[in-house]
Amino acid sequence: MAGRLHVDDWTRHPASPAFRGIDPPILGPNLAPRRWLSILRHEAGVTVLRDAFWGLTPTWLKVLDQAPHCARAESLDERPMFREALAERRCLLPVTGIYVWQNGLRGKQPFLVTHTDRSPLLLAGIWSRYAPDTGSTRDSFALITVPTTEVIAPMSDRLPTVIAPDETDAWLSPDTSPASVRGLIGPADRELLGAFPVSKQVNDPAHQEWACGYPTGPMRVWTT
Repeated sequence: MAGRLHVDDWTRHPASPAFRGIDPPILGPNLAPRRWLSILRHEAGVTVLRDAFWGLTPTWLKVLDQAPHCARAESLDERPMFREALAERRCLLPVTGIYVWQNGLRGKQPFLVTHTDRSPLLLAGIWSRYAPDTGSTRDSFALITVPTTEVIAPMSDRLPTVIAPDETDAWLSPDTSPASVRGLIGPADRELLGAFPVSKQVNDPAHQEWACGYPTGPMRVWTT
């Protein structure tokens, strides 16, 4: 499950999708749910960057603590709030890593899951619009999770779906057929992701030093 994210300046990487900046990118080394992050979505056929609350919050939801920050791919059709958003309101969350934890004799050891070449990851999400008490409308989102690969399984049984850079338009476009959208949801290729141990300071979201995400050991990768 995605409970903490590492978001460095992904906009400088050549593999990052082109976008129009409506809001400046939100960056941070140890970002938890129930906060504002930066998502990519389509508006009038153009990919734009928008601030959104991490926790899917339809207009009818009254308690923000009940806003789901993840949606299991296998159960997207079971809840109307997920099914409708998947059909009409898809987004991407660019990140530079996902934190996971492995149980050990000395407690839980955090790892940072990244692309093996350390390029940004585009996480598949669904978004919704809500109207807080201020009267203005704001956006919210949840990430779509799938089972993990063999490399990540000892640390976490689920991760967000990763969308390839060349599939960005297909995922975001409202014109993409439902079957094609479903075809983009699935575990990452086993060669795509690796994970390395990081400081246990990550366990406390109050720690926002970039050193939280520095490797403290070698990266685990798929080997044949």
